[in-house]
Amino acid sequence: MDLYTFSLLLGAAGLGAMALLGFSHHSAGGRTHGHSHSGPSHGATHAHGHGHGPGSHGHAASHHHGIKESASRTLWALLSPRILFSVVLGLGTTGVLLKSVFSGLPLLALSLIGGVLFERILVGPLWNLAMRFSSTPALMLESCVSDEATAVTTFDANGQGLVAVELDGQVIQVLGTLQAVDRAAGVRVRAGDRVRIEEVNSERNRCTVSAL
Repeated sequence: MDLYTFSLLLGAAGLGAMALLGFSHHSAGGRTHGHSHSGPSHGATHAHGHGHGPGSHGHAASHHHGIKESASRTLWALLSPRILFSVVLGLGTTGVLLKSVFSGLPLLALSLIGGVLFERILVGPLWNLAMRFSSTPALMLESCVSDEATAVTTFDANGQGLVAVELDGQVIQVLGTLQAVDRAAGVRVRAGDRVRIEEVNSERNRCTVSAL
């Protein structure tokens, strides 16, 4: 087995394994659903009054740091297994196709060029497109716990009504029940009021809420 046949097989096997792992990861993994309830930062306000010293050194250091970060990202991108396997596959394919016409260093040089073009023109765009449209699991209703929701209807005497909550970029409506402590206190929720989701029952599409 020559270099080009080996490269073709290695690149194809590597890309195939990465594709399987990538799609498995997209199918099994959820997205992080973060919440931020903090107000304006006192530290940020306090620092504002002390940030007006000589700025030339700070700007130069920031610019230098940005160049180093950019170079580091470029290096890591070039060392990406997907890019390496793509180039190796392109190198092997080009070498196998051209070895009946060229040999030695000219064949190696043309194969390297073919590998780079193969990755840049074909594999890279197709890979990014496939990852973009791979199935991403929708967030479950449980991820809305501690989120705020809006009452769509005025809650009835039993403390129940429809609430709207944003889930995975979409606004959905579920049946909300006011928590017992709020019902005992005589809290009334009217349409348009904001409530907080305390518990959810995704099977019955219901949730328990508290008044804000």
